[in-house]
Amino acid sequence: MDEVSLQKVRRVKNIKEYIEIIKPYYPSLKISEFTIEEIEKAVYYAYIKLIGRIFLLSPENMRHFLRAYLLKYEIMNVKYLILSTIVGIRISEKIKNVNILVEKYLENTNFIKKLIEIQNLEEIQLFMKGTKYEKAIKEGILYFNNLNEVFVLEAFLDRLYFESLIKEKKYYNKKEKVILYTFIDFTTEIYNIKVIYRGISNNIDRNLLVQFLINNYLFLDNQKISQLILQHSVDDFFDLIEDYLKKEIRIGKFLSKIEIKKEHFIWSIEALYLEFFFREFSNKIGDIEYSTIFKITELLLKKEKEIKFTVLPSTVNIIHEKYEQLSLQQEEG
Repeated sequence: MDEVSLQKVRRVKNIKEYIEIIKPYYPSLKISEFTIEEIEKAVYYAYIKLIGRIFLLSPENMRHFLRAYLLKYEIMNVKYLILSTIVGIRISEKIKNVNILVEKYLENTNFIKKLIEIQNLEEIQLFMKGTKYEKAIKEGILYFNNLNEVFVLEAFLDRLYFESLIKEKKYYNKKEKVILYTFIDFTTEIYNIKVIYRGISNNIDRNLLVQFLINNYLFLDNQKISQLILQHSVDDFFDLIEDYLKKEIRIGKFLSKIEIKKEHFIWSIEALYLEFFFREFSNKIGDIEYSTIFKITELLLKKEKEIKFTVLPSTVNIIHEKYEQLSLQQEEG
């Protein structure tokens, strides 16, 4: 979306008008009900369909990258199915809320259909034996059984996605490496920063926290990451990471434009790294090969940001406001 459309989305109050604004940017968008869950599902379905079109037109090396990228959305399916099994959601409901289109592009439809049918954690653990999910699921379910917490399971699954991205590095040619290596490095670094920040915020044991991190860096090396983990408070963490990034010439120069804000820390860190990435490669778009790779990664990043920071928050605001108005009318009535 262009900035004018984004501003319209942020301002609109009527749900039907809102859907009409976003429709042109999400091909084949179909909304069956005006609920948060249904709109989120439809938006992601349209986004995955868009990636699928790119996937089918891309050369083999870029398909390797896009498969690894789409794993993020299969992991969303896996998380949902495990959590819904824990709370006892019916199979018919699971089917409605799984993004089957992702599995089609990953050629994993049978895998996810079988997982939908499983109704207890022990069977899920057995089912995952021999798959890429085996270790993450085993550790996560063990932690859940001991402490009734699912964050370890989710963290190990998130880590699996970034590990998969890194493994794909070996497939890229010289020009692909320039952009895709940086894409992988900056997205894994954002992930590490977010994990440490949330770990300190929630007072997670540091030895456990280390297990969630990815051994891959862009501006923050292993020593800097280790120091960030040792911080006792969010304020100390915030001051240290700001100091590190200010000293890094390639990204520090953008700090005057995009300030790291404590109240919106995750958003501002992502915005800062995105600014670096887009500026880093904008001067290479005259070369047709660089241009194609850059345009694909740019679309993925901007669309994901658009969904996460504008489309979904606006959906929540509009629908919540509608129900608040209905509640007030009922009280007055």
